[in-house]
Amino acid sequence: MTDIQTRQGEQATQTSSVQHTPTGFVKLAILLAICLGYFMVILDTTVVNVALPSVGHQLGATIAEQQWIVDGYTLVFACLLLTAGAMGDRFGSKPIFLGGLVVFTGASALCGAAPTQWILQLARVIQGMGAALLVPSSLSLLSADFPEPHERARAIGIWGGIAGIAAGSGPVLGGLLVNTLGWRSAFYINVPVGLLGFLLTLRYVMPAPRSPQRSLDMGAQLTSIIGLGLLTFVCIEGGDALSWTSLPLLAAGGGFVLAMLIFLIIERRAHDPMLPLDLFSSPTFSASNMVGLLINFGFYGQLLLMSLYFQQVRGYSPLLTGLALLPQAGLISVSSWLSGRVTAHLGPRTPMIIGLLLGTLGLLAMIFTSATTSYPILAAMLIVTGIGMSFTMPAMTAAVIASAPANRSGIASAVLNASRQVGGTLGVALLVSMVHHTFIPGMHLALGLAGGAFLLACALTLLFVKQNTHTSRPSTTPSPSHN
Repeated sequence: MTDIQTRQGEQATQTSSVQHTPTGFVKLAILLAICLGYFMVILDTTVVNVALPSVGHQLGATIAEQQWIVDGYTLVFACLLLTAGAMGDRFGSKPIFLGGLVVFTGASALCGAAPTQWILQLARVIQGMGAALLVPSSLSLLSADFPEPHERARAIGIWGGIAGIAAGSGPVLGGLLVNTLGWRSAFYINVPVGLLGFLLTLRYVMPAPRSPQRSLDMGAQLTSIIGLGLLTFVCIEGGDALSWTSLPLLAAGGGFVLAMLIFLIIERRAHDPMLPLDLFSSPTFSASNMVGLLINFGFYGQLLLMSLYFQQVRGYSPLLTGLALLPQAGLISVSSWLSGRVTAHLGPRTPMIIGLLLGTLGLLAMIFTSATTSYPILAAMLIVTGIGMSFTMPAMTAAVIASAPANRSGIASAVLNASRQVGGTLGVALLVSMVHHTFIPGMHLALGLAGGAFLLACALTLLFVKQNTHTSRPSTTPSPSHN
C-alpha cells in the first residue's frame, strides 16, 4: 500500500510540475518584464547627455550643475549595487525588483516635472537608487525563472544585449525626444515603460530563493557613499567654483581618504562583508576590475564631452548630436559578439589588449579635434573608440568571473559593475570639469587623459591578466546568480 501511495504521490508531483511549466507566452512576458527594467537603467546613463544643454538653458544650470545631473544618478547607482544585491538575497529578488521599478518610475516622473535644477538633481539621486535595486535582482530573477541551462543562457544573452541597445540608442532617442517634445520627455518616457514592467513582473515573474541570514553591512555602505560622494565633489567643483587648493576641496579630499580607510577596516572585520576583500588576492581579478573602472572613466567622460562639443561648439541640435554620436555605438553588438568568440578560443587577455589599444588610438586621435574638423574624420575616431570599448568589455567580464571562485561569481560580477559605475562617475566629473573655462583646449586635455586611462588599462592587462583564465577557474559549487 505504501508503494502505491508513493507512486501516486510521484505522479501527482509530475502532473503539478507539468501544469506549472511556463508556456512560451509566459516565458516571453517574464523576459520582457525583466529586460524593460534593465533597459531603462542603461538608457538613463546616456539618454540625458544630449538633453543637458537644453536643461541648462531652461533651468539656468551651469556645466558643473549639469554634471551633477549625470553623476547624481551614476554615483548612487554605483554605491548601492552591492547592498542591493544583498537586499535581494535577504528579502527576495522579486519584491526588490518591484520596489526598484516603483522608485525608478516615480523618480523619472519627478525628473520630468522638476521646476528647478536642485529638484532635478535630487530626483536623479532617487533614480539611481531605483537603478541599483533593479540590476542585481534582474539577473537573480532570470536565473530562477529560467532554470534550464540552455534557456537561461539564451535569456541572459538577450538581457546582456539589451545593455548595448540601450546605450547605443540613448543619444539618438534623447535627441529625438528633446527636439520634438522637449527635454522633460527624456524622463517621462520611462513612466509607461516602468508601469508595463511592474504589471508584467507582478503577474508573471516567479520569485527567486531567499537567504534571510544575509547581512546588509550598513556601515560599509554608508562609508562608501560618503567617500565616493566627496571624491565626486572634488572632481566636479575643482577648478570651477572652487580652487584646487581651497579649504573645502582639501577637506573633501581628506574626508574621502578617511572614509575609504574606515570602509576597509569595516570590511576586513565584517562577518559577511559587502565587498569581500579576499577576492582581490587574485591579480587577474584586481587588474580586471581596475580596467573596468579606467575604461568607463575614459569612455563615458568622452561621451558627455563629445555631446557638449557637438551642441556648444558646432551648434548641432540635440537630434543631430544623437545621430552624430551614433557611429560610436553602431557596431557594439557585432564587436561584442566577435570579442566573445575570440575570448572563447584565446582567453580574455588578447581581446582585452586589442580593444584597449584601439580605444587608446581613437581617444588620442581626438586630441587633434578642432571646431572645424570634418565630420567623417570625427566619425572614424568615434567608431574606433566604440569598437575598442565594446571589444574589451566581454573579455574583461569573462576574466573577472573566471578568476573568482564559482560560488562567488554573483558578488564578483557585482563588484565589476560597481567598479565600472564608479569609473563612469569620476570620468564625467573630472573630464568635463576641464572644459568649464576654455572648451577646445580643455577638451584636448580631457581626451588625452581618457586615452591615458585606456593605455594604463592595457598595461595592467599585460602585466596581471592571465591568458588562459577561462581554463583555470577555481572549482567550487557553482552559483546560479550573476549580479
